[in-house]
Amino acid sequence: MAQLSRTLIATALTLICLAAFPADAKKLVTNGSFEDPVVPDGGFQLISHGNAFSGWNVVGGGNIGIFSGDYQQEGFTFPAKKGGQWLDLTGNTNANAGVQQDIATKPGSTYVLTLYVGNINQPGGDLGTTSTVNVMIDGKPFASFTNKSGKSETSQAWKKFSTEFVAENATTTIAFFNGDAAGDSSNGLDGVTVARSHAP
Repeated sequence: MAQLSRTLIATALTLICLAAFPADAKKLVTNGSFEDPVVPDGGFQLISHGNAFSGWNVVGGGNIGIFSGDYQQEGFTFPAKKGGQWLDLTGNTNANAGVQQDIATKPGSTYVLTLYVGNINQPGGDLGTTSTVNVMIDGKPFASFTNKSGKSETSQAWKKFSTEFVAENATTTIAFFNGDAAGDSSNGLDGVTVARSHAP
């Protein structure tokens, strides 16, 4: 009977914790690893600004690309960080392209935004040497993350970044824009998540 009581208490405490942090029970971002639309194995699909795909709207200028993690170019491989696909913010135009999504938030609450930035180190080549992703929250510049990784000379390297923001409205718009210089044709984005912080 004592064992049963302890089990019931533990279950009740778990339910209380879930009620206290309902947004932690699930990720708030739709298609954060860019698995939809499914692209051909080893290929990619370009999506121009003004168009949408699962959870995301393409904004800014030019286009973005959804790439297979098996894609190869000029002797380089481009594995995804999460799942089997990733997003290239440079597309094939290297314009100021980006993607944005509206997520449900609670005004006054703190949220943790996490993303991975993918980089190819090709000095003197059109793939560039660094990758910069500019983040906007509700249409305002919020943060900028640069992957300068040179650990691999032949494969896309990923770096994790996290930051916090306080929601001002019941809906928050998160956006990610290409921050690479002209002539740099690779800027990876993958594994985008937003979760409510446990901090009081």
